[in-house]
Amino acid sequence: MTDLEFRSVEARAADLAEALPAQIARAQALPGNGALADVAVAGVTDAAALAALPVLRKADLVAAQQAAPPLGGYAAPLDRFTHVFQSPGPIYEPGRIDGDWFRLGRFLRACGVGAGDVVQNCFGYHLTPAGMMFESGARAVGAIVLPAGTGQTELQVRAAAQMGVTTYAGTPDYLKVLLDKADELGLHLGIDKAAVSGGALFPSLREAYAERGIACLQCYATADLGNIAYESPAMEGMIVDEGVIVEIVTPGTGDPVPEGEVGEVVVTTLNPDYPLIRFATGDLSAVLPGQSPCGRTNMRIKGWMGRADQTAKIKGMFVRPEQVAQLVASLPEVDRARVTVTRMGDADAMEVALETAEPRETATYEAALRDILKLRGTVRIAAPGDLPRDGKVIDDQRDYEG
Repeated sequence: MTDLEFRSVEARAADLAEALPAQIARAQALPGNGALADVAVAGVTDAAALAALPVLRKADLVAAQQAAPPLGGYAAPLDRFTHVFQSPGPIYEPGRIDGDWFRLGRFLRACGVGAGDVVQNCFGYHLTPAGMMFESGARAVGAIVLPAGTGQTELQVRAAAQMGVTTYAGTPDYLKVLLDKADELGLHLGIDKAAVSGGALFPSLREAYAERGIACLQCYATADLGNIAYESPAMEGMIVDEGVIVEIVTPGTGDPVPEGEVGEVVVTTLNPDYPLIRFATGDLSAVLPGQSPCGRTNMRIKGWMGRADQTAKIKGMFVRPEQVAQLVASLPEVDRARVTVTRMGDADAMEVALETAEPRETATYEAALRDILKLRGTVRIAAPGDLPRDGKVIDDQRDYEG
């Protein structure tokens, strides 16, 4: 498990050059991946070649599962799995409890969890997968699991005290609820490690845990993909898991952005049972330069930085990032665009900033807006490099509470 994390860049690239074509071939063999049918598998050996393939979105999975239940032709047959979960959509995610199928063990090991630890797993255990995801990870590192789930705080606190729980797994804020309840009951908890996900870990909260002697680290995982990236004790960004390939792309497109620029997280999993290729998470992040001081060598990202789905309803019409990408593609001299939505009196107002070194007549751009965005708006010409590199292509500045 740990050897992969400390591979040289060259060794990882060589391993990927073997694993990626095999994974593309597995995906091609499944009926849901018709968009990959004509891909020359042997040529897809690195992230640069991967970037030429189409992006798969969650809406595509939902539609496919509705048309061809249970899994829409994107996964192995259902009898290959031990569990199936449900997320809003609805969308169904397959899983296995054995073999650290979701790859959370790597994150828990980075947290210092191992044999002799008792993990109080406060993630949900019903239709949602998080409970099983973290349980399989804890099993992989040899820890004992207390499957607490959510709620019943007083019972949870008493169980943690009596069972000698050393590690908390759950959302970042629920641990504070448990600690406060323990204080109220006069009980001492021996928790010194926390592995959290599924919510924002604010610096003040992490610091409050540290003051109690609890080292708290977070990971970024989804039901579809398992572990995507995780913190190590260095706490300098999140290290990409060895079982996935992460790209950061312009929202609404599959085009990678430069290192350090904010964009949408697109993930290709190397899981042979569920070969999702260029799956768009809808989350924003950015690549951090260099390697982690902890010695792990894979790419790092900044973590969750917001949602990439910036769809806005303007003057009664939906405008989506994909349409903005189509607008840019239709104008060869334009490098990027940004739609800003405001209110002017009681009406919506739309400005479209176009970044270009050689602008054409404004009327040309206004016609493109009407044709592609289906709306009239003000055009503003921006010089190359002037638009923010914050991942936004639609900036909705309307005040919905005023």
